[in-house]
Amino acid sequence: MKYGKLMNIVKSGNIVIPIYIYKEFSKLDIDLETFIFLMYIHGKGNNIPLDVNRLSEEFLTDVKSIMNYISILQKKKLIEIKVVKNEKNVMEEFISLDMFYEKLSLLEVGELTKKEEDESDVFQTLEKELNKQLSPIEIEIVKAWKENNYSDEIIKEAIKEAVINGVANLRYIDKILYEWAKKGIKTKEDVEKNRKEFRDKEKEKPKKVDVFDYDWMDDDEES
Repeated sequence: MKYGKLMNIVKSGNIVIPIYIYKEFSKLDIDLETFIFLMYIHGKGNNIPLDVNRLSEEFLTDVKSIMNYISILQKKKLIEIKVVKNEKNVMEEFISLDMFYEKLSLLEVGELTKKEEDESDVFQTLEKELNKQLSPIEIEIVKAWKENNYSDEIIKEAIKEAVINGVANLRYIDKILYEWAKKGIKTKEDVEKNRKEFRDKEKEKPKKVDVFDYDWMDDDEES
């Protein structure tokens, strides 16, 4: 973010940063731009509507930057996108800060663990293999895998399997995880065993022999 743009934001209104959050900023493991955006959301209250165009106008930046901030905050488990049905029976998306407030409480008692670093590594692995930044919806899909008790290890193996098969997309990875769960495959060792069994079965299949179709009778008549 250029300083000129930052000054425009400052001039347009106040972004209040509580002293405690400011002191713990470095432990949140996010850059300054994203932190300012987080504080902007914090100032608007919890569970605000996810309207990237409106946020872009209010925060004086482009939609792509807003999407990037949201993506980073989701990966760091500082915000969550919740989908709820309104009075008109229409689904609406909201930005929830519950995870951010929970993390602050954990920082206060010093209970953050290395687990979060490992989870972040899953997102990085996926983005590297897909060669793109995950969208908020894709991040929620990955989080759903975790909520369904798929370990980081097995998710990475599923990503690897998809890449090997040349179909690196979330839908295919989700299918792999589902099929592995049905087979009781839960660890890297289980995956290797399953791959070996598949290779062995392929070796046992009879090989096709190409038979050259030649009409000997026709040949004799012509000669």
